[in-house]
Amino acid sequence: MSIDLGGRTALVTGSTQGIGQAIAVRLAQAGADVVVNGRTEERVAAAVAAVQDAVQGATVRGAAADVAADDGAAHLLAELPSVDVLVNNLGIFAPTPVLEIDDAQWRRYFEVNVLAGVRLTRSYLPGMMERGFGRVLSISSDSSVVTPLEMVHYGVTKTAQLAVTRGFAKAAAGTGVTVNSVLAGPTHTGGVEDFVKELVGDDLPWDEAQRRFMLEHRPQSLLQRLIEPTEIANMVAYLSSDLASATTGAAVRVDGGYVDSILP
Repeated sequence: MSIDLGGRTALVTGSTQGIGQAIAVRLAQAGADVVVNGRTEERVAAAVAAVQDAVQGATVRGAAADVAADDGAAHLLAELPSVDVLVNNLGIFAPTPVLEIDDAQWRRYFEVNVLAGVRLTRSYLPGMMERGFGRVLSISSDSSVVTPLEMVHYGVTKTAQLAVTRGFAKAAAGTGVTVNSVLAGPTHTGGVEDFVKELVGDDLPWDEAQRRFMLEHRPQSLLQRLIEPTEIANMVAYLSSDLASATTGAAVRVDGGYVDSILP
């Protein structure tokens, strides 16, 4: 099965590291013209170079902007008024006891994890609908359906993200545009490594720390290991392609069997 995104322009928010950068690489491998996004020129330039190193001949450029802020999103939209594929990957997480989360933290999480994607989707979706093609993908989490005690604030925003994505899919009904969420399970990124060490201690070798984390904090996982970012990126590439034309309004799971449900 060949995934060909030649001639498509794809924007991946929050793509200077981790899952976002893996998605940028995979879309470039499929032939898309990729736009890497991050908050600073330095990190964006480094990420563009990393994608070019990984994919010889890739067409990739950077767009430095904080899309969680009104002015940052406006700057990005002025620089890039049209895309064929929008990947709302930007997100933040950190463990905090639910009784200690103040209003400012709640607002920050909604601004980054929900409203940033809403703002960009609202801006790019009409053009996609007019052209009769488009893909909007929001990178969600198993936490959207299995609220983690240590990150209730994060889980709630990811639940909201699923609902918003479904709503946008309804708005695009019958236009040839698909809107989906990718429900990622526990994934091996630098941020998650730090998170694992916070929960199980930083004095263990990484392989042992990962095993303990999965056993003690994510025992539902059928994969019984952290997912690699490229595994999430493979699903994003498929959903971005013509091959996934009949999948919309869905929360597609790449969770290693973590969510204990027989439904997708």
